[in-house]
Amino acid sequence: MALILTLDTATKSCSLALSENGIVLESIDYNEGNFSHSEKLHLFIEDLCTKAKKKLSDLDAISVSKGPGSYTGLRIGVSSAKGLCYGLDIPLISVETLEVLCRTYVLENKVNTTDLLIPMLDARRMEVYTAVFDTKFLKIRDTEALILEPNSYEKFLKMTHCHFIGDGAEKSKNLYQGENTSFSPTTFPSARAIAELVEQKFQNKDFEDVAYFEPYYLKDFVDGKKNKKVKS
Repeated sequence: MALILTLDTATKSCSLALSENGIVLESIDYNEGNFSHSEKLHLFIEDLCTKAKKKLSDLDAISVSKGPGSYTGLRIGVSSAKGLCYGLDIPLISVETLEVLCRTYVLENKVNTTDLLIPMLDARRMEVYTAVFDTKFLKIRDTEALILEPNSYEKFLKMTHCHFIGDGAEKSKNLYQGENTSFSPTTFPSARAIAELVEQKFQNKDFEDVAYFEPYYLKDFVDGKKNKKVKS
């Protein structure tokens, strides 16, 4: 049994959950349409602990959504998670953001076992961060930064019903609209959706090296103003 704090700041939604033995005690999903993670995150952590009547010193591990996603959001979440791990001398667990998004969707929606889950996080123009999962959350196609084309998912659409999930799914509506598709562009990753998963990872000692762990950016950060790349 473990008391685990999970953070997800990879998108515009700032999501946290405090879980014990894989059961969510308290959670927060905050999305006001812009990134306010640096202002809100630590206040939310305090709020979760207060509501659950727990102290930071009670925590057994920290879990974080590692990306891909917003460069700034990921930096904030991972830096906070690592800082807590160092300060409390507890392990760090990570989960890929696209899997968190899929698990959130399945938690909130009905899917058939033969369906496919296609999470999409908005990148630039017609580009998305995406992968393809089955309903057991096994990857059918690896994570990639993809510029959407009419035939990008042709073979999957011929196979079964496909659920396009996340803020990047808005771009896919005109390209893949049909009887075999569902679109959920308002679904964001929620930390509460992975309570059981992070408990399993804790029991299996599936931990990250806190000193060397970095967010999964997938692409180099591009500063549009200076047209300059900053490598992670």
